[in-house]
Amino acid sequence: MHMHVGPVAAAPSEGGRQMGVGDGPRRIRQTVLIAMALTLVAGEAFAHSGHGDGSGFANGFLHPIFGPDHVIAMVAVGLWGVFLGAPAIWVLPIVFPLVMAFGGVLGILHVPLPAVETGIALSAIVLGLCVAFALKPPLWTAIIIVGVFAVFHGHAHGAEMPETSDALSFALGFVIATGLLHLCGIAFGFLARWPVGALAVRTAGGLIAIAGGAYLSGFA
Repeated sequence: MHMHVGPVAAAPSEGGRQMGVGDGPRRIRQTVLIAMALTLVAGEAFAHSGHGDGSGFANGFLHPIFGPDHVIAMVAVGLWGVFLGAPAIWVLPIVFPLVMAFGGVLGILHVPLPAVETGIALSAIVLGLCVAFALKPPLWTAIIIVGVFAVFHGHAHGAEMPETSDALSFALGFVIATGLLHLCGIAFGFLARWPVGALAVRTAGGLIAIAGGAYLSGFA
């Protein structure tokens, strides 16, 4: 398996065309607008349902956001997608929530999955290192890596679902929250178009890996 390690290059857009000078800022604005719109929708649902009243959506939406181990791994997916470029920049943030939903079903049904917390911590370590070293494996390899770790995150969400919550609403909540965290990673990752920004993004990947190591060792 060939895996390229090196400085990030400008991510090509769909159709193989290189992103122009104005494409990065425009995509950042688009990403932020999408994130804001989804946040407003989620906030409206939260305001009407409340936290812990059995509706499920609010509980599911807040579960990954209030879990730092989930947050850093999901942001790392977005960061890595930017380094890999199109189509990975959009494929990975789609694959992760979809596979995570499957893992959530396993958790809700109490299907045993060994070493869930270890898998979550390892996801932060591996994904953080992929960003820190700007690893560029084939797309299928990146999909497998992201998909495997998504199962652990989803299982944790599902297993910790409150008994009074509606399963479908709960799953929808944590899937939307996960998508928002991916978008945050993508927005920050676009800084890698500039040398200083690339250093900042790769440093963020290193910090994510360190945080994952702290979770794995029990220090966090």
